[in-house]
Amino acid sequence: MTTPTVDPTTLRLDGKRALITGATKGIGADIAVTLARAGADLILSGRNKVELDEAAATLGREHGTRVATVVADLADTDGPEALARAAAGAFDGLDILINNAGISYPHSVLDLDTEQYDAVLNVNLRAPALLAARVGSIMVEQGTGGSIVTVASAAALAPLREHYSYCASKAGLVMATKVLALELGQYGIRANSVCPTVVLTEMGQRVWGEETKAAPMLARIPLGRFAIPQEVSNTVLWLASDAASMISGVDLPVDGGYTMG
Repeated sequence: MTTPTVDPTTLRLDGKRALITGATKGIGADIAVTLARAGADLILSGRNKVELDEAAATLGREHGTRVATVVADLADTDGPEALARAAAGAFDGLDILINNAGISYPHSVLDLDTEQYDAVLNVNLRAPALLAARVGSIMVEQGTGGSIVTVASAAALAPLREHYSYCASKAGLVMATKVLALELGQYGIRANSVCPTVVLTEMGQRVWGEETKAAPMLARIPLGRFAIPQEVSNTVLWLASDAASMISGVDLPVDGGYTMG
């Protein structure tokens, strides 16, 4: 089956300053390329300085956009606050937040590990929710509106076996994003969630690459395949752009029909 290709160059973000978390791997790295192509100035965040610097150099060279980096561990208590301040200082403000960083420890309910459960809730819910609130405050002070896009998961909308903590964290993040949309809308700030099914990143291949494990999941997807990173990135670009100027408070599945039931 052929995967369609969408040309994202019809959507532009020229002059917009975008913070992307988890920006050096998987979906985050693809989002960074997509937003760079669209003309955005980027602030890339992650935990590995070498990887961030390499990504920034490549994006700047290939797309001619301004790229700054901020090393941050969002699991740290003060991580979200520090990242929001540093990112806003890079180019004197923020117009877009792509809340992408996340982790997963697949496990059944019967094998629940408290330490892993806490880690997943911390990174996938607490950190991005606090970061979005802090960035939202910065956008309010700027008075120029903004767009917050949360990379959640289809696991926020439909239960998934062996993903107890992951489902709980992503479902909470979707609702937190709706509250952002409700409270920040009066300031011209939009907040939306993207909810992909399995995406064939390195992590996606590692978790779902085994045919016997993938088959039951694929059987539940009417389109009969998993997503590729570009399909998520193009959706994120649209939500971040003025083309989606009346879209807020939405949790948008990018799942081939998986969450229809």
